[in-house]
Amino acid sequence: MPELPEVETYRRFLDELVLGQTIAAVEILDAKVLAVEADTLRREVSGAAVTATRRLGKNCFLELSTGKVLVLHFGMTGDVGAYRDDYDRPRFTRVALHLDSGLRIAFIDPRKFGRIRLTDSVAAFQLAKKLGPDALELTAAELQTALARKKTLLKPLLLDQRLTAGLGNWIVDEVLFQAAVHPERRANTLEPAEVERVHAAVQLVLHTAIEQEATYRQFPASFLIHAREWDESPDPHSDAHEYCPRDRAPIVKKYVGGRATYYCPTCQPTPSEE
Repeated sequence: MPELPEVETYRRFLDELVLGQTIAAVEILDAKVLAVEADTLRREVSGAAVTATRRLGKNCFLELSTGKVLVLHFGMTGDVGAYRDDYDRPRFTRVALHLDSGLRIAFIDPRKFGRIRLTDSVAAFQLAKKLGPDALELTAAELQTALARKKTLLKPLLLDQRLTAGLGNWIVDEVLFQAAVHPERRANTLEPAEVERVHAAVQLVLHTAIEQEATYRQFPASFLIHAREWDESPDPHSDAHEYCPRDRAPIVKKYVGGRATYYCPTCQPTPSEE
């Protein structure tokens, strides 16, 4: 599933290709990914120039010269691509933006869970979807305030996009591992120093993932994500990824709030009964 780091990578890709370009036409190959009427999309987007690209959480935005904003949400399998001729069109392209330059931008989505919509502004979209501040912009003070008044388990709370936009399942696991905080801590039991660690870990994890363009095998060996075995471990001839890189305890997998959760039982100690 495209998470914040993937979407930021997509945004940077789009920024290089479409900024300042005019969208000559909108080609709709599968309307299932549209959350706006096809005719409305064509009318509002065709002939408009892209004035800026932005991102909020897992959503990417193309701001247009008309004042409208095109919203791209990538669902579980969404991606973007670029091509010039029909025979080069990426498989599973659902919508293509034809630029005046001749380049075409593909919205790719094999499973068709992604959505394209229009909004009046990023702020209007954020309000309508009840999204909190972007995870990269969330301050330690905002996080402290949000956690202090919640008795819920920490992991499900951090996944709540109303608190902060952009933290997905593996990211929260990694954040809590780097901060040495158990995923089943009650949010309001965190000390200020622990909240600071969690905030710093959010920045560390997201910036690392963005720098590596979300290529998991390139993440540092000190990251928990290798335990998920999504990609080659830093050392494919070793089982080191099954153990905590700090204390060598076996990594535990359990379900917290219905989500698969990985953590180290030694450096993320189980909370006492509260």
